[in-house]
Amino acid sequence: MRKFVTVFTVLGLLFMVSVLSGGNVSAQDVTPDHVDSSSALVKGLHTFWQYTGFSNVTSGNLIMIVVGLFFIFLAIRFNYEPLLLVPIGTGILLGNIPFVEGFQIGIYEEGSVLNYLYFGVLKGIYPPLIFLGIGAMTDFSSLISNPRLMLLGAAAQLGVFGTFVGAMAMGFEIHEAGAISIIGGADGPTAIFSSSKLAPHLIGSIAIAAYSYMALVPVIQPPIIRLMTTKKERLIKMKPPRAVSKTEKILFPLIGLLLTLFISPTALPLLGMLFFGNLMKECGVTERLAETARTKLIDIITILLGLTVGASTQASVFLTSQSIKIFVLGAASFIIATAGGLLFAKIMNLFLRKENKINPMIGAAGVSAVPDSARVVQHEGLKNDPSNHLLMHAMAPNVSGVIGSAVAAGMMLSFLM
Repeated sequence: MRKFVTVFTVLGLLFMVSVLSGGNVSAQDVTPDHVDSSSALVKGLHTFWQYTGFSNVTSGNLIMIVVGLFFIFLAIRFNYEPLLLVPIGTGILLGNIPFVEGFQIGIYEEGSVLNYLYFGVLKGIYPPLIFLGIGAMTDFSSLISNPRLMLLGAAAQLGVFGTFVGAMAMGFEIHEAGAISIIGGADGPTAIFSSSKLAPHLIGSIAIAAYSYMALVPVIQPPIIRLMTTKKERLIKMKPPRAVSKTEKILFPLIGLLLTLFISPTALPLLGMLFFGNLMKECGVTERLAETARTKLIDIITILLGLTVGASTQASVFLTSQSIKIFVLGAASFIIATAGGLLFAKIMNLFLRKENKINPMIGAAGVSAVPDSARVVQHEGLKNDPSNHLLMHAMAPNVSGVIGSAVAAGMMLSFLM
């Protein structure tokens, strides 16, 4: 019964609007006051319609809304980086709700709430705080026990410099090419940080590309690993990493901070926070601070970063030929970075004794998608031999990839700023 009442109510309202906007009512039957009120109602309804999203929607808005829903689907259905893709996908929806400008709603409108939150992206505030949390949750033991595996993280940065060359070849200005190149490190926060300094107008495209490929690590990397390694190589078992003392764990962030920042001082906001977070974790006297950094703080910043980066992809700004080129370069750079790590691992084996040889698959973890790349290597290792556990070994190049991408970004900033 309620459904019928609702239907008749809607039909009645539509009929009234139709009549008031020029139906069959004659001028003789309507008083001047009635005409004035009717005109005001029609004008009000017309104004209301003009301010709705239905009136202002464009095909670009609809395309981006579908993209946002797809990101959320990937996160929920396949568990692809849900902590990133759910905020980014929701942000894309928020950024592409059609609206009339002037009401301080959109992320690019000065004074809007989203614009204030986006300040942390534009000024590079959020990425160092993300690195602080990463440092507080990262165990560098596997890297300390086998320092030579750091070379695999460095080799994977081939993707950064390959992307830089590719971006220049595709017509991007040199500062834009420098910002785009960091996608090759598969490091979203670092890509955002470098973009905020070199090409703020490309932050949205670069961030979405970087995080998209980070989320798709389990899809992209396995075929490359199988293509570039033989069955025999995938079956190599590595010696268990040695136990690392507490003193070594405390000294590592201090030495790493001084060494890397003397090499690349412009990476100070990122690497300084990374090693500071790790020192809080390992020193044993600041556990409360470390706990805050790796839980509440990083969760809050991830929400703000993902939401605002997603909202920055307004169709009018995001749907350009440049964005398409950036996504193509991102895919190529990720493949190059993965291949670079794998190839260098195979080269290293040429100079190692049989008992010290490394499984070349761990070279794929040289990209800084922590810990997803290491998990992919672990999965591939178990698929070829259920007793071959490679996770701890793969974490060494994985965490060194984080350091390597930040150093690479610092070098780009040094040359281009």
